[in-house]
Amino acid sequence: MSFLPRTGSAGRRARALTLATVAGVLAAGQLGAQAPPRARDLGVPFPGQPGPLNAVTDVAGVRVGHTTIIEGEGALVVGEGPVRTGVTAVIPRTESYEPVFAGWYSLNGNGEMTGTTWVEESGFLEGPVMITNTHSVGDVHQATIEWSRDARANHPIAPGIWWSLPLVAETWDGRLNDINGFHVGREHVFAAIESAVAGPVAEGSVGGGTGMVCNSFKGGIGTSSRLVGDYTVGVLVQCNYGRRPELLIAGVPVGQELLDWTPSPGSGGSAAAGGAGGAYDFDGLGSIIVVVATDAPLLPHQLKRLARRAPIGIGRMGGYGANSSGDIFIAFSTANRGAWSRGENTTVEMMSNDAISPLLLATAQATEEAITNAMVAGRTMVGRDGNMVPGLPHDEVRRILAAHNRLERPQ
Repeated sequence: MSFLPRTGSAGRRARALTLATVAGVLAAGQLGAQAPPRARDLGVPFPGQPGPLNAVTDVAGVRVGHTTIIEGEGALVVGEGPVRTGVTAVIPRTESYEPVFAGWYSLNGNGEMTGTTWVEESGFLEGPVMITNTHSVGDVHQATIEWSRDARANHPIAPGIWWSLPLVAETWDGRLNDINGFHVGREHVFAAIESAVAGPVAEGSVGGGTGMVCNSFKGGIGTSSRLVGDYTVGVLVQCNYGRRPELLIAGVPVGQELLDWTPSPGSGGSAAAGGAGGAYDFDGLGSIIVVVATDAPLLPHQLKRLARRAPIGIGRMGGYGANSSGDIFIAFSTANRGAWSRGENTTVEMMSNDAISPLLLATAQATEEAITNAMVAGRTMVGRDGNMVPGLPHDEVRRILAAHNRLERPQ
């Protein structure tokens, strides 16, 4: 993905939709060998058995779409750029309207995930999960309602009575992006939803994760999955939290060993620009959104239990829910088709609580790997005012893991 010159709003919108198409191609796996490496490709060891794609889309019916907006460079001009942002859509079912059981949890509430009060009250997620930047939540919320209306993707309560409470989550990308320029528009939301596909998921600086920073390195979108008997647990994260000193990878204090590391010349920007980001230390000022999907027959209270295990995966990487971090999680199940009804009683299946522990473990494992995948996929990015965030140095990570006898030979 390249930085593009700024030529006005019409050109910006057209290019944004072109970039959305690029993300869709990546998601469909059509770029094959050109896709960035993932953590396992570097030899990072992880417990548990991943699904065939090692992605949230290993849960049948789940689709992911991104719209990525990369525009301009240099000094910040609010409303014009530079722009490093986007929006990601996670769609629970293939059908346009088939609500799923869901539960949510907040480890630290310095963030936003709209629609969760109705998830808590009703036990259902009734549409896509949308993820963007903090100051675009309102625009994405309204656009998602418009899309649902136009696609007839919500069931009316009665003739002439229709409503929608979209679930829109955010993390803050203001270090790299003109966040107060409100560059995510209706067309970007529509494109993310309509380009959503099953199959491999584009990771790193794509969609809502475009301008995000994780543990002082480039962050963004990451995904992973685990097979648990006949069931699958898939996780997608938008990671934008943490500081380099706390970073753990495979249990190794990688961040501590990279405290003095700086990008080599020519990697974009300057080491100074990538440091404090000006007079204010931006490290740790962020959040993480985690979406957990499963095909196991779990009811809403059990899905809340899954959502509560996402922080364990974050903790394995050194995260602790800092005051400035919005750590918010949603879990849903694609099982129990037909459970939602406007007026009829329904019969549902529920997994025994005594059998749920492997799913809880799988959630923690997949969350840890999804975050690592997001960081491995991230590449050095220069954004507004020349602020530079370095990509995680793959060779250094391999060297450090090898020194701690934690490097696996890639299969």
